Amino acid sequence: MGRAMTGYSFDLHGATLTALPSGALWWADQSMLVVSDLHLGRSERIARLGGALIPPYEVEDTLGRFDALVADHAPRTVVCLGDTFDDSAAADLPDRPRLWLARMMAGRRWIWIAGNHDPAPVNVGGEQLAELHVGPLTFRHIAEQGARGEISGHYHPKLRLAGQARACFLVDGSRLILPAFGTYTGGMDARDKALRPLLSNPALAILTGRTARPVPLAL
Repeated sequence: MGRAMTGYSFDLHGATLTALPSGALWWADQSMLVVSDLHLGRSERIARLGGALIPPYEVEDTLGRFDALVADHAPRTVVCLGDTFDDSAAADLPDRPRLWLARMMAGRRWIWIAGNHDPAPVNVGGEQLAELHVGPLTFRHIAEQGARGEISGHYHPKLRLAGQARACFLVDGSRLILPAFGTYTGGMDARDKALRPLLSNPALAILTGRTARPVPLAL
């Protein structure tokens, strides 16, 4: 394992991957960019269901950060690991973000993995899959016990250090769990009992932020 372009590079089942400080994953050999749990439309869904009014800026902020990554890496393939939208109704995007996504998608393979929030096919183009298999790796939304070479999301892992909770990747010898990329997303403590059956020692939490920082994770 080691550092690359301020990210943290590691091997998973023969594939060299880089955890980026933004919370995205880069697989250079495949020219593939992977993100998880954008939860676009979260503020709109909460308001629609009669909840608290949250400033509706998360779609613009999330797409802005995502667009910058796509511009920087120029991937041939982009994979969104589910819960791209906060629910199926939120996938009915207004014109501006819908056209923004269309521009980002142009000229590359774009894959939407179904999540538990957005199981229905999205109407913005690209491919809709339950899971994706590329080389030694399997991409799905929710990790499965016993899987090997698996990359997933869903849990929004975070780790608290020095009083600050930071979104993080979780990786061991079998799997990688990505942090949530969306602006309005909560998180689960990386040491939560729900995650223990999925990870084995030695495991790492790779913190997001200015650089991707690996921290040993005792389970």
